[in-house]
Amino acid sequence: MSQDDPPSSLDEEGRASIARMFSGCAEVVGVDHVASVIAGGSTHSGDSQLVAYIGLEPSGKAHLAYILLADTIRNMLDEGVNVIILLADWHAWVNDKFDRDMDKITLAGEYMTEVFRALLGNPEEGEGSGQLRFLSASELMDSGKYWERVLRCSKNMSLSRVRRTFSIMGRHEDSSEHDLAAFYYPALQAADIFELEVDIAFGGMDQRKAHMYMRDVADKYGWTKATCIHTPMLSGLKGTGGRMDSFDHKMSKSDPGNAILLHDSPESLREKMGEAFLEIGNPDSPVFEIARHIVLPNSGSIQVNPNPEYGEPSIWGDLQSFIDAVADGSVHPLDAKMAVADGLAEALAPVSEHFADKPELLSAMDQLTNSQ
Repeated sequence: MSQDDPPSSLDEEGRASIARMFSGCAEVVGVDHVASVIAGGSTHSGDSQLVAYIGLEPSGKAHLAYILLADTIRNMLDEGVNVIILLADWHAWVNDKFDRDMDKITLAGEYMTEVFRALLGNPEEGEGSGQLRFLSASELMDSGKYWERVLRCSKNMSLSRVRRTFSIMGRHEDSSEHDLAAFYYPALQAADIFELEVDIAFGGMDQRKAHMYMRDVADKYGWTKATCIHTPMLSGLKGTGGRMDSFDHKMSKSDPGNAILLHDSPESLREKMGEAFLEIGNPDSPVFEIARHIVLPNSGSIQVNPNPEYGEPSIWGDLQSFIDAVADGSVHPLDAKMAVADGLAEALAPVSEHFADKPELLSAMDQLTNSQ
């Protein structure tokens, strides 16, 4: 297999499978591992079943970026990958979520499970090809072997190297001088990947440093290096603000006015999008980002419906034409925002329908997040 471009050594279907699997990802690191498995090599576990994993802290209401994660999961399920969603309860505890109340973190994990079931249309669950698994970190950690891995993942890593990964927790590098547990967080995340015998580790671009830490550990011990894939980061509705590499600009549920939550009503979506930043002609404006990553993939088009006195309805099937129409005045910026809001309402409808049958769980999450 070619070292420079491993997928080029695959047949046409193998290359197409990788392209479909990682469609929509902002970055793929170490694709050679997945390519070798498709070519007939061994998976991390030694069998023929590719396994992917994402670790998520149960920490509150889900926001729009979960749709990007769900789209990536769906792509992998369609290609026969077994996908694990690790409900990272102890990681959330280390990261001070819900004041380290494990009962609250567990409830948030139950909620997160139902969010992904809703977004994915209740896929088959199990350990087989194209199936989804939910696993809590508490279950995974109940093993002496796991803690040996944590120690190995910690050995020979300097404190400064660990500090550089703190952005994976949403912390600044100098934020944890009095919190030793935080320094174990990247080792925990790396140990998860090795313990689960993962072939594909994925998350948003903000998780890149954790995955590179894991790959450094694998190099030290000669362990299998999982292919790492990263989904795009969605900007907060107010715009980028800080340095792009700091991820200060990213959409976060900690600032509900700057984020789209999956339970926002159509009215709330219109209100939030009406206040969202839109720079004419800039495809990286939050409104256009949402159109690119959420509305167009879900609906196939953007439908603009201005008040009749201000223009005729129009349909836009590609982002650049939509951006150009706003720039040349064919579509008013406010009408563009409302079109994106209505497209979002359509994309989020399955979540509303799913939780309509689980009012107690959603009510409990409302109480939990309102008390934060």
